[in-house]
Amino acid sequence: MKIVVLVKQVPDTAEERKLNLATGQLDREATDSVVDEINERALEAALRLKDADKGTEVVAMTMGPADAVQALRKALSMGADSAVHIVDDSLNGADTGRTAATLAAALRVTGFDVVLAGNESTDGRGGVVPAMVAEHLKLPLLGSLVSADIADDGVHGVRQGEGGTLTVRAALPAIVTVTERFPEARFPNFKGILTAKRKPVTTLSAAELDVPAGVSRTVVVATVERPPRAAGRKLIDDGTAADELAEFLVANRLV
Repeated sequence: MKIVVLVKQVPDTAEERKLNLATGQLDREATDSVVDEINERALEAALRLKDADKGTEVVAMTMGPADAVQALRKALSMGADSAVHIVDDSLNGADTGRTAATLAAALRVTGFDVVLAGNESTDGRGGVVPAMVAEHLKLPLLGSLVSADIADDGVHGVRQGEGGTLTVRAALPAIVTVTERFPEARFPNFKGILTAKRKPVTTLSAAELDVPAGVSRTVVVATVERPPRAAGRKLIDDGTAADELAEFLVANRLV
């Protein structure tokens, strides 16, 4: 079985993230970059399948600038067998439509039985790219699963909803996204870090991929910095605090 895990390098969520007011894009120089934690959980799910069946091949794939190769090296040190890096200046600032079309084109080149990804990234929070990739590839999507059983005969998973749980299944090939209910990722060991340097990383450009023409791109026309948070109103209970609080909640439509 061949599993491709979509990983993304994002600004460290432990630090304050900022927009570049000149471009309207995320200022990736303002903070350190890390592998998105939800993608690491997807990779962990793939590596557990590999632990149980040594014939399983795990490929990490990302689309990003040159330094996004660091995310791939992290995935390789954790246990992935190889990596694919889609890097091209023309993809700078690509929106979800262009991103999904490009990833789908790369997946056609690499081939796969299962694609694993996180349900949404921590920088964009769109949560639509895996579904759009599935649409491009005309494959079933089992999204936002809290658990999954992946085998040669297909994928069986559970999705948690507001009204209960839903059991879903699909034959392979399929696209699967995981939630934070999946196990945390393992730490790379010393052997994994050393062997990662020898594992292959394939680089693909947009020109090498069959990306449909006319894919949309989002253009930011204006940005403003978020104003500092104002101090809250303090109520001193002189016997009327409950009434004041109730009036405040009603006036601000909080009840």
